[in-house]
Amino acid sequence: MEVIEHGGRRYAEIIRAGTDVETSTFFSPSSSSFQFGLLAHDAGFVEGAHYHPKITRTIEDVQQMFVVQRGVVAVDFFTDQGTKFDEVVLRSGDAILLVSGIHALRVLEAMQCVSVKQGPFLGTENGDSCF
Repeated sequence: MEVIEHGGRRYAEIIRAGTDVETSTFFSPSSSSFQFGLLAHDAGFVEGAHYHPKITRTIEDVQQMFVVQRGVVAVDFFTDQGTKFDEVVLRSGDAILLVSGIHALRVLEAMQCVSVKQGPFLGTENGDSCF
């Protein structure tokens, strides 16, 4: 897994296509409001029927994860003052968790991504992004 950090702040976590783990592994800190990892089990594994009970949680951040299904996407990272300090190029099969900070997306080749983030969507007029 790759981590994008700047000034002691974690901006993103990246799992590249082809990353291989022996057992299910989560890369995000256990205290993170969004857990990011890979599930891995041998043939024959069965996870028993279960549900996720409702638990009241206070989440003050919004994190977004996307997996590139096709195309090429660049994600640029900026300081709070608007200075670009890094970029990462993602290709088919790569996944990124945008943890915090300012970021921008540039489509280098026509793309399609699966995107997941905490809701509800507040609308772009309230600073929420739809990518």
